Amino acid sequence: MMTFTNILGQYRRWKGVQDTIRQLNRLNDNELNDLGIGRWRIREIAQNSIR
Repeated sequence: MMTFTNILGQYRRWKGVQDTIRQLNRLNDNELNDLGIGRWRIREIAQNSIR
C-alpha cells in the first residue's frame, strides 16, 4: 500500500528529474560539450542525479 509519504517522495523525485532535464536542455551544444555531456545523455544524467 502506498502512503502519502511514498507518493510525495516519488513526485519529488520525478519533479527533480524534469527540472534537471529542462535546465540542461536550455544549454547550447557548446555549453553541454564543455560539461562533457552529449545532448542524448540528458535524461540519463537527470535520472542519475536524483538517486
